[in-house]
Amino acid sequence: MGFLHDGHLSLVKRARELADHVVASIFVNPTQFGPNEDFSRYPRDEEGDLAKLASAGVDAVFLPAREVLYPEGFDTYVVPNELAMGLCGASRPGHFRGVCTVVYLLFRLTGCDVAVFGEKDYQQLTVIRRMARDLLLDVDVVGHPVVREPDGLAMSSRNVYLSADERRRALALSRALFKMAEAATHEKGVRELVQKGRAVLGEVEVDYLEVVGAHDLRPLERIAGPARAMVAGFVGKTRLIDNLAI
Repeated sequence: MGFLHDGHLSLVKRARELADHVVASIFVNPTQFGPNEDFSRYPRDEEGDLAKLASAGVDAVFLPAREVLYPEGFDTYVVPNELAMGLCGASRPGHFRGVCTVVYLLFRLTGCDVAVFGEKDYQQLTVIRRMARDLLLDVDVVGHPVVREPDGLAMSSRNVYLSADERRRALALSRALFKMAEAATHEKGVRELVQKGRAVLGEVEVDYLEVVGAHDLRPLERIAGPARAMVAGFVGKTRLIDNLAI
């Protein structure tokens, strides 16, 4: 959605390793924002984004106007089911309907063979992978690891909203996840892991802190295979998400 940082540019680098030509799309998608969310103030910097993408070696940038993707009378949406029900899907009703619809349209319009998405929004990546599989889209959806600041904070366009004090408090998100991952080397009970994570999140208004299966996003009671610790919370008025493999 633009306002690019090094995390986004790492996706470009990965795409260049996988394909002969790389196209980036920038579109702040209105259908994935709720009525009280930050669509109108979402950070935008088209000129800066284009310069960064040119330096990163992108061959083309697709900057569709709203009416290209959603012409008058648009009334057909892609609605995911189980994978989109929990986590951010529970907190943001309709969010993944908007995500899947716009990504489907972008896949169709660009004709891409490979699409690279960051693991920072791990639920989004999982939902899009399932959509591509279920709707027989001939697109290889590739995940790329979370890119973090030196102090551990996951890079996000919304980090620009944070004051200096909020930026400090936001570090609790990644610290909680790393604490849980460290404990998971000897503790497999999810309730105990979540307690350890919540103890670190004292300055964050927690939306959710869960451990889920890495492939189906179902909440776990014990870790017996690939899993993901998932967190979302408000620091001030800014909602941030993060996750870590366990």
